[in-house]
Amino acid sequence: MYPPPHAYTPAPLPRPSRRWWQHPALVITALVLLPPVGIALAWTSQWERTQKILATVLSGVWFLIPLLSDPPEKAGTEDKPRAAAAVSVSPTPSSSPTPAPAPTPSAAPQMPSAVGWPYAQAEQAVEDLIGSELKAMSAYADVTLPADHGSWLVCFQDVAAGSGLVPQSAAPVVHLVAPGTDCPAAPGTNLRPEPVAPAPAPTTAPTTAPAPDDGTGGSGGGNVSYKNCAAVRAAGAAPIRRGEPGYGRHLDRDGDGVGCES
Repeated sequence: MYPPPHAYTPAPLPRPSRRWWQHPALVITALVLLPPVGIALAWTSQWERTQKILATVLSGVWFLIPLLSDPPEKAGTEDKPRAAAAVSVSPTPSSSPTPAPAPTPSAAPQMPSAVGWPYAQAEQAVEDLIGSELKAMSAYADVTLPADHGSWLVCFQDVAAGSGLVPQSAAPVVHLVAPGTDCPAAPGTNLRPEPVAPAPAPTTAPTTAPAPDDGTGGSGGGNVSYKNCAAVRAAGAAPIRRGEPGYGRHLDRDGDGVGCES
């Protein structure tokens, strides 16, 4: 018998050439400095599978250690509030009382009813609301308001009670009378009215009595005279009768007392 032929053993395949990014030194440096990049390069290298897994685990742990640990400066800042709270000293009460805040004018003040008040009281009440001066005038036109009129009484106010006041532009006015003096019916009235002069007596014009008819043909009254009936008619006095101004016998031809009849 012939001996059995030798078993055929295939020749090993040639390993591919290594690229520059597959160099072990470069892969290890990336695993230490940039673990995600290093892991990617390790799996593209020509390392054994076991080596790739081991490099991935070690690089991942190296990458997660700084993320999971607390930074040292954070621990120091947490201790600062506790230390400050421990050394805080309770404040000692002040011997002087705290002054109360001054009242501020209302945002929408309303005019008070100041009628009957002394001017000093009305002035304080209004000026606390608007922050400006309350103007005062005499209620009587013929009475002069003195410089010291704080005790004079308010008779009228130009802004009705309850009306809103604008602090920036409000300028209310009050009209005053002296204590013991009644208020007038309206501001500007005279306390002492001027006397009324008596009306002059009517004069009547003197009347001239008609001159009696003496039968000579003269005028019948006053200074009126007519030359003829044409003048009488032109004056609108025809017919003219005895006793009327201007009557004359030369105008009455028939002597019946009526001249210029036609």
